[in-house]
Amino acid sequence: MKKHIKEQPFDKASFKALVIKHLVTTYAQDTKTATDKSWYLAVGKALAEISTGNLLATEKRVIDANARSVNYFSLEFLIGRLTGNNLISLGLYDQISESVAELGLNLTDLLEQERDPALGNGGLGRLAACFMDSLAAQEFPSVGYGLHYQYGLFKQSFLNGHQIEFPDKWCEEEGYPWEVQRPELNQVVGLYGDVSSYTDENGQQYDRWNPAVTLQGIAWDLPIIGYNNQSVFPLRLWECRAPEPFNLAKFNDGDYIGAQQAQIAAGNVTKVLYPNDNHHQGKVLRLTQQYFHCACSIADIVGRHLKKGHKINALAEFETIQLNDTHPTIAIPELMRVLLDDFKLCWDDAWAIVSKTFAYTNHTLLPEALESWSEALIGELLPRHLEIIFEINHRLMADVEAKWPGNDDIKRKLSIIAEGQQRMIRMANLCVASSYAVNGVAALHSELVKRDLFPEFDALFPQRLQNVTNGITPRRWLKYCNPQLSDLISEKIGNEWPANLEQLEAIAQFASDDKFQQRYLEVKKTNKQRFADWVADNLDIELDINAIFDVQIKRLHEYKRQHLNLLHILSLYHRLLNDPSFDMHPRVFVFAAKAAPGYALAKDIIYAINKVADKVNNDPRLKDKLKVVFVPDYRVSLAEIIIPAADVSEQISTAGKEASGTGNMKLALNGALTIGTMDGANVEIREEVGDDNIFIFGLSVDEVEALKAEGYNPHTYYEQNGLLKASIDLLDGDEFDATDCAAFANIRHNLLEAGDPYLVLADFADYVDAHNRIDTEYRDQKLWVHKTILNTALVGKFSSDRSIRDYVNNIWHLSALPK
Repeated sequence: MKKHIKEQPFDKASFKALVIKHLVTTYAQDTKTATDKSWYLAVGKALAEISTGNLLATEKRVIDANARSVNYFSLEFLIGRLTGNNLISLGLYDQISESVAELGLNLTDLLEQERDPALGNGGLGRLAACFMDSLAAQEFPSVGYGLHYQYGLFKQSFLNGHQIEFPDKWCEEEGYPWEVQRPELNQVVGLYGDVSSYTDENGQQYDRWNPAVTLQGIAWDLPIIGYNNQSVFPLRLWECRAPEPFNLAKFNDGDYIGAQQAQIAAGNVTKVLYPNDNHHQGKVLRLTQQYFHCACSIADIVGRHLKKGHKINALAEFETIQLNDTHPTIAIPELMRVLLDDFKLCWDDAWAIVSKTFAYTNHTLLPEALESWSEALIGELLPRHLEIIFEINHRLMADVEAKWPGNDDIKRKLSIIAEGQQRMIRMANLCVASSYAVNGVAALHSELVKRDLFPEFDALFPQRLQNVTNGITPRRWLKYCNPQLSDLISEKIGNEWPANLEQLEAIAQFASDDKFQQRYLEVKKTNKQRFADWVADNLDIELDINAIFDVQIKRLHEYKRQHLNLLHILSLYHRLLNDPSFDMHPRVFVFAAKAAPGYALAKDIIYAINKVADKVNNDPRLKDKLKVVFVPDYRVSLAEIIIPAADVSEQISTAGKEASGTGNMKLALNGALTIGTMDGANVEIREEVGDDNIFIFGLSVDEVEALKAEGYNPHTYYEQNGLLKASIDLLDGDEFDATDCAAFANIRHNLLEAGDPYLVLADFADYVDAHNRIDTEYRDQKLWVHKTILNTALVGKFSSDRSIRDYVNNIWHLSALPK
């Protein structure tokens, strides 16, 4: 592959000298006594010198090419550890491994010193990270915009089975070696205040926002390194500080806390991801956080555009902004404010720019996940923006009236302003009304967006609603996390597949080959042993690698139905103890998930799973047929260990609730067979791998809707299915917790008395049947490995490289940097 930035040959001696220089001068450590942590930091700093130089060179290439860029706005970027993945992209993994070995070190040990950057939560943030990787791999001009959280989401641990949250000090005291501060890009952001009118020297009247509070946005860049091409694009993260962080007069008066109050308040803005918003202060902080992110990013984009010598009217020609969910929606009125108030454009000219600049990705059909903010809160915090939102809505309602004269019902549905006891601003409606493209993230999801969520918007703006099926980067999710399988694939089909995942289809021809099957199985067993060793070392649980490793790793939410999985485990427990004729292949159920701090039922489910695990893992009557492992503090680096070890992938959301899912793609790519509903990307995975190589169960979207329409009664299923009744009854007593049964009672109440909102009981019997099929087919290892090889071979469609090409061709209209 031709290099677009001149690549210097790797000089081992120079690199080692640079590492030692950083160890001594940057971290003040002696080479004889330095810890692995200090060596890791020194290696990271040495490598960052390469990436920072390439970042600046890539920025120059973008300017020279006069290229159109995409700006990806997301409150989350779950990037994972950078060092190992960056070595893969730079093509330096083996050379660096040899270099540190000559220093008496082991690269694997050094890489374990890196803490995952706490910049995301789940699939939304991981998707953003995969997309940035694919943009860089294909050299499409791009900037990712996020926030530089001090603590991110939280670090999870368990105390007697309960989730406990701690601050995640991912940066440590020494900082993060890959990031570089860009002080020339710092921004100033206003809040509160009022709006006034004034007349300029030409007699033109304008509005002006007079903020009462100002914040400073500190720019940090993390390098997104293109695979084997030397291009580096920035993930730009904003840290919030006070413009004047210290008041000397107050300090001298003895008011030591008051002297630093401005910095404390500013620092709260980027302290954590998704601050709890079940109280007013939390809502204020969340909206402040979102606006701070958007205001800094819009100012950076506009400044970069003007610095290139372009006129402001040409902004949409050279820049597009992709909103990853509704969190950055306030960027829309912010850009309007900048164009109207700072550049003095008339409304029509400003709107012509804004409506051709923004595109919006919808990630959910759940009403509670479609963000709304109270009119009062926006009016208090962002008074000028509220005026602009009102005007956007006024013009939208005129368009609705023109299409559906006198139809107030449609106006109420499409209005950005939701009437009620407290008027609310509906951010999803603002996005759809203001964007030139709106996309769902899987074929089924996009169809449901058009059919159920926004059918009137689809009629009002034909062709605006589109589909882009999500994807994952094969560099991290196969080449890096599963090196033995990657080597086996490369041996058979060559080394180009990490940049062209569709090439994996060529290994389908080996699915029935005895030697290939055996080597594939050996790789899987090695990966299972690696995970089993981790569990033994960290959780003191012994696992049999010949058992079926059944994995559900994702955010803890009712619609993802970890409690359906729990009921199945309880059913196996019941059958093993009460049915002498019941036989099952040994099974290890693996969970990893965080629950939002304020989500009580999700935390109850975590507690229940942990207490069931305590019981079954130590019950000699089960003879190790059943084990349950809940891995704490789920993060990318743990996923990199769990996913290659998985035999079964649990994708069991209620049909119509999961927008896409990307964990299903990662697991299938690494040879796990999916058990899932016809939901999200499961539908398209089934199309690719075939009915025989996936385990589909449960109600379809239409059947879910029909059951709810006729009146769903979970008690009917409970009374008619003896195994289900026995499993639920295990929640009603002290079988698993003699001291605190509240969590189990709450789950039982949710399933029976609260109406089972996600139809767990309705899908239980079919779910059990699907698991019985898994048990039968796994015993035939030749049949099983044939299916797993085909899963790896046939999911090339789900590369994020393909997703990005779909965005580029159908929405963003970008060109790759010239060769």
